[in-house]
Amino acid sequence: MADDGDKLVNGGALAALSQLALPLQVRIGSATITIGELVRLRAGAVVTLDRGLDEPVELLVGDRAVARGELVAIDDEMGVRITSIIGESQ
Repeated sequence: MADDGDKLVNGGALAALSQLALPLQVRIGSATITIGELVRLRAGAVVTLDRGLDEPVELLVGDRAVARGELVAIDDEMGVRITSIIGESQ
C-alpha cells in the first residue's frame, strides 16, 4: 500500500511545486561593526568578512542553508559552483 507521500509525487503535486520560484541568496560572509564604524563608511571602504577567499559560500532559501559552493567567474558575471547539498549523504 502506497503512503501519502507516494500519492503526492505520483499525483503530480511535485511537478506543480517544481515551478514555484524561491529567492536564493548567497552568503559569502558576515561582519560585526559598531554604529560609529557604519556611519563612517564611504565609497572605497573595505569591510573584512569572517571567511577567507578559499572558504565555501552558503546558498540560502529564506534563513535555511541548502547548499555550499565556491565562487566562480563567468565572463563578466559571478556564479556559484555547487560543491555539496546540505542534508544529502556525503
